[in-house]
Amino acid sequence: MEKRNRPSFMEFLQGLGRTFMLPVALLSFMGLLLGIGSAFSSTSTIEAMPFLDNEILQIILRFLSTVGGFAFSYLPVMFAMAIPLGLARREKGVAAFSGFVGYTVMILAINFYLTEAGSLAEASVLREAGQGMVFGIQTLELGVLGGIIVGVLVYYLHERFYDIQLPDSFAFFSGVRFVPIITSLVLSVVGLILPIIWPFFAFIIQGIGNLIQRAGVFGPFLFGAGERLLLPFGLHHILVAMIRFTDAGGTEVVNGETVSGALNIFFAQLNSGEAISGAATAFLSQGKMPTFIFGLPGAALAMYQVARPENRARIKGLLISGVVATAVTGITEPIEFLFLFISPLLWIFHVIMTGAGFLVMSLLGVLIGNTDGGILDFLIFGIMQGSYTRWWLVLIVGAIWFAIYYSVFKFVILKQDLPTPGRAVQQDDTEYSKEELNYSKDTGFDVKGILEALGGAGNIASLDNCVTRLRLVLEDGTIVDDDRLKDLGALGVIHLDKQNVQVVIGTKVTSVRNELESYL
Repeated sequence: MEKRNRPSFMEFLQGLGRTFMLPVALLSFMGLLLGIGSAFSSTSTIEAMPFLDNEILQIILRFLSTVGGFAFSYLPVMFAMAIPLGLARREKGVAAFSGFVGYTVMILAINFYLTEAGSLAEASVLREAGQGMVFGIQTLELGVLGGIIVGVLVYYLHERFYDIQLPDSFAFFSGVRFVPIITSLVLSVVGLILPIIWPFFAFIIQGIGNLIQRAGVFGPFLFGAGERLLLPFGLHHILVAMIRFTDAGGTEVVNGETVSGALNIFFAQLNSGEAISGAATAFLSQGKMPTFIFGLPGAALAMYQVARPENRARIKGLLISGVVATAVTGITEPIEFLFLFISPLLWIFHVIMTGAGFLVMSLLGVLIGNTDGGILDFLIFGIMQGSYTRWWLVLIVGAIWFAIYYSVFKFVILKQDLPTPGRAVQQDDTEYSKEELNYSKDTGFDVKGILEALGGAGNIASLDNCVTRLRLVLEDGTIVDDDRLKDLGALGVIHLDKQNVQVVIGTKVTSVRNELESYL
């Protein structure tokens, strides 16, 4: 739902980071398919388990690898479509379609420019010339950044022209039909300009990459800590996408092709059977595992034990669900938001420990990739890939992380008497009667109560969600009742400014959003 036409710059950045999650979620799943296919078709695995040496089974496994590799081949166009799809407030399907049109027209225009300028490289030196093939068209090697440029431009064109009314003679092309038309015109011009200015963009990305590389062993630490620092503001997706998919995450030649971005490099090497690069996995799942699988569960145990005995049964379900989310799927916010707002000291400790996890895993030579950092990644990309990943070191470091998190959280909570879940004296819920609480059987939340705490339907200008949060643009964010939202089950409320507010719900956020929209 929306009422305003012009989003603030903060709202735009929030939305841009959120749109990255659609292709990244697909990458995560396709990565699992690729990991399973490569694990059970490798020579070492077949030698250890001879029953896998079956022609039909190996064909199936190679098929899984082929399907899993699809997303990485067409990642830029997926970003070009996902960004306008996620940012557009109306006619989202047209926005996504226009993203595909714009990306295709742009690479055709680039090919035209290179052809007319006599700059098309020979096939044997494509990568040296910074060129590649997309949809069978020789063009500049733009990578994900090219898709992001298209996506942002298409979004602005869509918002400007989706309701345009042309003169009667051209009325057939009015409204949403005009969006792909203007997109093709504008992106054709962009395609002619990009070959001229692209070296500037490449210089910026390479500069960021050089800063990280010059940090040496502290590069992974800076990335891991920085990603956690940005998480409360919802801007961490932008940093993550830059490292995973652009030159900032490194560049290597894999199977004769130049591949940029830590995640792209990892999966290209996994698919080709080449040795896995530790420089790439240093920014991937392995760095999260000590904190996600072991550290945060240690913090949850500490919060359980320092809770009042009479309250432990009440908070046990909350903590267990949070532990399952972080350890299995890598969704950490249900645990993090239990202490983020009540103790900056514990949050800074968590930020440092997360960065240290990346640093230690890199120094120990662990080679486990993918995106989530949970148990599934540990099993599929660690244990199942063989001993070369050095997966057992995760268990050793993880045990240390569990002990540190448990000890520090228990000490700080007791020392500072922090109001973590279950620490407050239990009081009867007399503020809201049963008639006032309308818990949904589908979500387990009183969605109508949440709407009232947000200031009512008239206060909501825009409503969206990411993995765990409602992302709202409000007419007046100061009237939001934070305490009631927390009473109704919200894990946290973040006021980015007077209009942009985020409500941390957890893994059921999409259902809550859908039910809110039904009320609106």
